[in-house]
Amino acid sequence: MTATYAPGPAMTAQVQKGPDKWTLILVRDLRHAPDLVWEAITDPAQLREWAPFEADGNLDTPGATVHLTWAGTGHVSETTVTRAERPRVLEFYDIRFELDPLGTGSRLTIWHSIDRRYISWGAAGWHICFDVLDRLLAGDPIGRLAGASAMQLADWKRLTAEYAKQFAAEPPNGTPPATERS
Repeated sequence: MTATYAPGPAMTAQVQKGPDKWTLILVRDLRHAPDLVWEAITDPAQLREWAPFEADGNLDTPGATVHLTWAGTGHVSETTVTRAERPRVLEFYDIRFELDPLGTGSRLTIWHSIDRRYISWGAAGWHICFDVLDRLLAGDPIGRLAGASAMQLADWKRLTAEYAKQFAAEPPNGTPPATERS
């Protein structure tokens, strides 16, 4: 199914620059209602279909401890859900999602703190994950593309270079640390 998928051009994104980690801010308008998107960003079964990690528990309960297994790495991060206000705000690990109603759809915004050396990979990874999410929720799933599978796409280098240019960052070489992959 993924043979027909190619990511579009880099979307407008922002970074907040710290000394080591930068916070990626990526916004995607989805054609799906906030309640539907909320389920997709909190339910472990749906996360396995589109996100760069798997969760061993539901992310919709503040204070819940959840283990995230990052795609293609086997690296596990333990996290606590610090905020879950259905269907508006979700915070855990170093990730924050916000959902805003947008007509009959939603505006999904992610903030993700990422090692500055891999910020363009993080942006490209989330860009692709959001494409997969949109198709999944539309009933036209293309299969999960995260971690190494995303990096094998023909357009991966183009997309990371476009984001690196936006952020005035050098595109990385090599392989990111397990927790920086998306």
